[in-house]
Amino acid sequence: MALKTLSAASAAALDKDLMSVGAFSLDQLMELAGLSVSQAVYRVHPPSKGRRILVACGPGNNGGDGLVAARHLWHYGYKPTMYYPKQSSNELYQRLASQLKDLSIPFTTDFPAALKETDHILDAIFGFSFSGPVREPFSTVIQALSETKIPVTAVDAPSSWEIETGPPKEGPGAVYMPDVLVSLTAPKPLVSFFKGRHFVGGRFVSPVIAEKYDLDVPDYEGIDQVVEIGKDGKRL
Repeated sequence: MALKTLSAASAAALDKDLMSVGAFSLDQLMELAGLSVSQAVYRVHPPSKGRRILVACGPGNNGGDGLVAARHLWHYGYKPTMYYPKQSSNELYQRLASQLKDLSIPFTTDFPAALKETDHILDAIFGFSFSGPVREPFSTVIQALSETKIPVTAVDAPSSWEIETGPPKEGPGAVYMPDVLVSLTAPKPLVSFFKGRHFVGGRFVSPVIAEKYDLDVPDYEGIDQVVEIGKDGKRL
């Protein structure tokens, strides 16, 4: 069975439907997405493997998901450090950042130094709406992610990858392959190029919306917000 995926245009339209037909607010969707990501990190990198998590956030919604995930990870007992160099002036993102500062979670501007003091990395820089080229400081960060031996979990897309065509032909992301990918709502076409462990987090998609976009919503167990799936789309 081929894995059903969601194009960038369909993903954007689906988000609009979730906030209109589905009556979700952006805050709610970001909270659920970040919760899903935090659960995936807990699955692949439990605290026994090391509690230090470096969270790299971009200026958009993908970065917001990372901010939420970091808060949940702190409550699980991890020690997140935030790399968030292009902090948005948007009120929502400012509140999310303030929540982390209230927990005394440190923010750093020195990514190379932080990379030497972490056990796992969360890539929440760019999501499905990304289109290149990558600019500084993120080009240097993505190059470092492609070279590090520290495990990386990417949120919705490995940063710098095109949603339809996968990794760029050249540049800092050309050889970037994170260890784990958490597809939010549904997998995107880039998963055909991905070689690591793959999770789907989207336990907020109604049957009506799933039918409209021809999605295969996985069977989530118990209180789980994520499901690990194989190349064929079946749960592992």
